[in-house]
Amino acid sequence: MEDARAAVLAELRPGQSVALLQELHILTRDALMNQDSRRKLKQVYHLYQFIEPLLQELAQDGHAPLLADHGAGKSYLGFILYDLFFKPLGRGEVVGIEWRADLVRRSRELAARLGFERMRFLDMAVADAVQADLPERFDIVTALHACDTATDDAIDFGLAKEARFMVLVPCCQAEVAAGLRRNKALNLSRTPLAELWRHPIHTREMGSQITNVLRCLRLEASGYQVTVTELVGWEHSLKNELIVARYTGQKRRSAGERLRAILDEFGLTSALGPRFGVEPA
Repeated sequence: MEDARAAVLAELRPGQSVALLQELHILTRDALMNQDSRRKLKQVYHLYQFIEPLLQELAQDGHAPLLADHGAGKSYLGFILYDLFFKPLGRGEVVGIEWRADLVRRSRELAARLGFERMRFLDMAVADAVQADLPERFDIVTALHACDTATDDAIDFGLAKEARFMVLVPCCQAEVAAGLRRNKALNLSRTPLAELWRHPIHTREMGSQITNVLRCLRLEASGYQVTVTELVGWEHSLKNELIVARYTGQKRRSAGERLRAILDEFGLTSALGPRFGVEPA
């Protein structure tokens, strides 16, 4: 038992609160961890590795970083970010946004128990957050596995709040796939490329691919430099694409033009154009 506990503790990042991980049910009361929890922690730690340098940059010159975590769920990411970075920094705030009231209540109770005073949680849909009583600007917007259009809502929030960084791990992109299904017969008669999404499983995969490409183009058209990479190995999660966007102010007109062209090519402009910042002609 002691050897197993020591091995688990060796996997934790320096300064990580064991009590927090036990409260999140990542660690057991005996400070042990099952395989599912290990995968979950591995994903969050990998994401932390991408976010920490951005927070370090934001925290220069005494600035207090303000982070919004959309589709927070049980707030694994928000709590670990606070524990590892915001707590030792002594300034800055994490705002978790989640529509399930029971999860928000539990997160508030946990933050209070742990003394995480600069964390707060809002009970609302991501799409409603732009209109909420929140600061005009946020430094960084995160969304870990915010399902389907919630990732686009997080991007809307980031654009409205002039976020310097957005860190997104999209999940369950169904809306574009539904649009591809609706127009499948027309597109099969129009272009042989429609064979790429003729079969249902290909429709789903193509929908996910197109969705994330459109998101990247939208960010580039809005003045962000975009990097796309893997979050962790595919053996840990199939929802594994990580989009990191840094605001530069250099809006790429060509990205907006390509975004519209892709929507037109796939017959999605009228139904889905507004979601990606493109109004039908």
